[in-house]
Amino acid sequence: MKLSTIKQILPSLNNVEFQLENGIFVPEHFHVTEVGIITRNFIDCGGTIRNEKTVNFQLWNADDYEHRLKPDKLLNIIQLSEEKLGIGEAEIEVEYQAETIGRYELDFNGKHFILKNKRTACLANDACGITPSVNNTSIVSQHQPCCTGNPGNC
Repeated sequence: MKLSTIKQILPSLNNVEFQLENGIFVPEHFHVTEVGIITRNFIDCGGTIRNEKTVNFQLWNADDYEHRLKPDKLLNIIQLSEEKLGIGEAEIEVEYQAETIGRYELDFNGKHFILKNKRTACLANDACGITPSVNNTSIVSQHQPCCTGNPGNC
């Protein structure tokens, strides 16, 4: 979900609710402790330099059971981050701690926001000889595993 999309959704909500893909809800007393921009500059195993920019929301469960984040408050936090940090249009990534800090994509089901599990993937399939499986949840090697055979691949 892009930042502009959440800004369009928030005014129509009475409450801000987040739910994990497995159906578990983030406790209603959560706080958004950070809104920021994360920039990743990296090189993939095929030698391509890549740049990625995401808007980051960090959710935190506090022991403060008396407060609940309302949509207008979250919208104000977003607008302040745009103004002070120069955050522009980008995909939103949500950090939320369960067993460890997880990074999630954000979606909306018409009632509440869904924290969608992120997956790792090889970005240099051509260099590694890897093609996605039919169900796109695992990677199957047609030739050699990545980073073997030709040292130029890694």
